[in-house]
Amino acid sequence: MTYTEENPEIARPIIKEMPELLCPAGNMEKLETAVAYGADAVYLGAGDLNLRSAGAGFKWEELPVAFELCRKNNVQAYFCVNAYPKEKDLTKVRADLEKLSKCPPDGLIIADPGVLMLAAEILPDIPVHISTQANTGNSEAVKFWKKFGASRVNLARELSASDVADIAAESGGMELEMFVHGAMCMAISGRCFLSAWLNDRSANMGRCTHPCRFEYKATGLRVEEKTRPGQDVWEAVEHDGYTEFFAAEDLCLVHYVRMLAKLGVASLKIEGRTKSSSYLAQVVDVYRTVIDKVKEGGPLPGNAMEELVNAATRPLTTAFFKSSGPSTLALPPSKEERKPVVARVLEQREDGSWLLSVKARWEDACDVSLLLPGLKRPLVASGDYSFTAADGEPKDVIHSGTQAVLRCDHPGIAAGVFIRKEALKN
Repeated sequence: MTYTEENPEIARPIIKEMPELLCPAGNMEKLETAVAYGADAVYLGAGDLNLRSAGAGFKWEELPVAFELCRKNNVQAYFCVNAYPKEKDLTKVRADLEKLSKCPPDGLIIADPGVLMLAAEILPDIPVHISTQANTGNSEAVKFWKKFGASRVNLARELSASDVADIAAESGGMELEMFVHGAMCMAISGRCFLSAWLNDRSANMGRCTHPCRFEYKATGLRVEEKTRPGQDVWEAVEHDGYTEFFAAEDLCLVHYVRMLAKLGVASLKIEGRTKSSSYLAQVVDVYRTVIDKVKEGGPLPGNAMEELVNAATRPLTTAFFKSSGPSTLALPPSKEERKPVVARVLEQREDGSWLLSVKARWEDACDVSLLLPGLKRPLVASGDYSFTAADGEPKDVIHSGTQAVLRCDHPGIAAGVFIRKEALKN
């Protein structure tokens, strides 16, 4: 018998070690957040060849500090060199790999065969993981990458659960990785040319301007296909005269962690090097807790979807994973429903108060909750804390982009913890 979505128990038993939780680290704060909330591994980049070079990368001189933080916390660090370089870029590829030879990561994430060849020459002892950008969709492709030295393949995002099961059964023990949460792309595994066409900035070189998220003015975009009369196949819905008709929904496979573990998927990956650290804290905490619960044999935590929805800015969907087709799981919250993250705790001061990095407007009339690992969300009532500006001036409102000082005796407060606003009292 073979695996089916209707009968997942036929799949192999859950592996002894659960899948690795692989999280984005777009800068040092995001790296610290991923580590604090339970990442087993992080992926990051520097320079111009990591597909997020436009706004989510480290400076080369920061890498030793970043890698040391990972080592101290038993977290693997994978470095992205997953752009598709042109001939003129090969000198830069070689130079970047040479820099890494002096400060090697735990693995390289690569999409292009030419980059793979250079990595084998310059960094022969560093494991190579094939990026989802390579669009690997069958077991023979997995074996191809293994033949040329890869130790892991991140499968294409366009696969169903049964596709993944079939590949896992035929891949000869090769490690498989999958994206389970975050932004999707309208193109095949992210290989898109819209940005290059509109703004002369190639997504395949890490400089995407995300024109799929732009707002377009529709001039009649409801269409039906010839063999489907009376059925609207595509429709552009306007908001204030414009529509985001290219924009894909966001992936969410939190309900399928147990299934993926039984299939033997080695790594579950969260998208989002350009997302905020506030977003990362909530999403990483959910998937860390879910993986741990699955390992214990327990159910999905009751507040898992609530947390993911609160962090969402687009509808959450199963995308191609279900053979029955995409299923929208939840819509992003309204402005009134959203609980915004208002601050991140930086450090404790000598007088016992806490220095904050303020992420959003925060009025002291609000109850707040602490985002503690394990999906713990203890409430702190408005009368149980106070804050001042960083210079000590009393404040009843603090604003995004500033620092402030919090006075609160709650035992859960610690450096690196995020604080979230609850409903404003009337």
